[in-house]
Amino acid sequence: MRVRDDYRSLSGREKAAVLMLSVGEEHAGKLFTNMEDEEIRDLSQTMAELGNVSSVIVEQLCVEFTEKVASTSDLVGNPEITERFLKKVLGEERGAEKMDGVRGPSGRTMWEKLESVNEQLLANYLKNEYPQTVAVVMSKLKAEHASRVLACLPDSFSMEVINRMLNMDAVQKDVVDDVEQTLRKEFISNLAQTETRDSHEAVAEIINGLDRSTESRVMNMLEERDRVSANKIRQLMFTFDDLANVDPAGIQTLLRAIEKEKLIAALKGASENLRGVFFENMSERAEKIIQEDLAAMGPIRLREVDAAQAEIVALAKDLAAKGEITFSGGATDDELIY
Repeated sequence: MRVRDDYRSLSGREKAAVLMLSVGEEHAGKLFTNMEDEEIRDLSQTMAELGNVSSVIVEQLCVEFTEKVASTSDLVGNPEITERFLKKVLGEERGAEKMDGVRGPSGRTMWEKLESVNEQLLANYLKNEYPQTVAVVMSKLKAEHASRVLACLPDSFSMEVINRMLNMDAVQKDVVDDVEQTLRKEFISNLAQTETRDSHEAVAEIINGLDRSTESRVMNMLEERDRVSANKIRQLMFTFDDLANVDPAGIQTLLRAIEKEKLIAALKGASENLRGVFFENMSERAEKIIQEDLAAMGPIRLREVDAAQAEIVALAKDLAAKGEITFSGGATDDELIY
């Protein structure tokens, strides 16, 4: 899939969609709750159709946004403000990297910067270049990174690149400078450690962060507009009920990390089946205590249940990313694995 990297081609609605995807599901969810139904529908549709967007556009959008905000009275735009904004939006590490690109090389060469570029992203760009140009780039990268990039290229193209490398004499400096200048222009020296994601996945994460009523409203409107995208997003969404697909060892790991009060609130609104998944992985004493607390608990607001379940889902995602828990995907013992 082609990565969009022409900022000028974005419409105002697409800029808003990129910004929503950039700020993350928590902040985007808050913004959604303050929008009208039509705005949510239109913006969600645009987000779902956005496709892969390069970090070049994200950085340019963030800079434009801060500059416009800074142009109002009693506000000032400067590198320090921009850096604080980028770190808040993108996180400390990525924000610093983006700001490094805004300020300039800061002592790092283009080739050093390319070492941090995701191999798939770099390969997607290089596969449209001449094999000789790619051969020059490969010769300047560290062997480990170059091998990963080559593995992402089409087989016939990668073999052509290897052949050019084998028959390549000492590369003249002006040739290397031309390639470096092209790369600097295309990547703007700020794609370090950045991976593009399918926009459906990003939208799914944002919708996951909404409360139940807003989530239902957004999904219903999206289904009316684009059923295919809505179905894909629904498949990518991870809900509290999906914890039923966590293996027993993972549930036990999750239980050790959950605060008791959060677990009780979350289970208050859980199905009997999912409650059983948690109870089966507790000691008899722990199960008895939780059961008694649930029985003694009076009415609880739905938003409190949603908040507790969302916190546990976020914790599960974090543990899964660290490899501490795994998801079975709902497979049964009788299912055949080929």
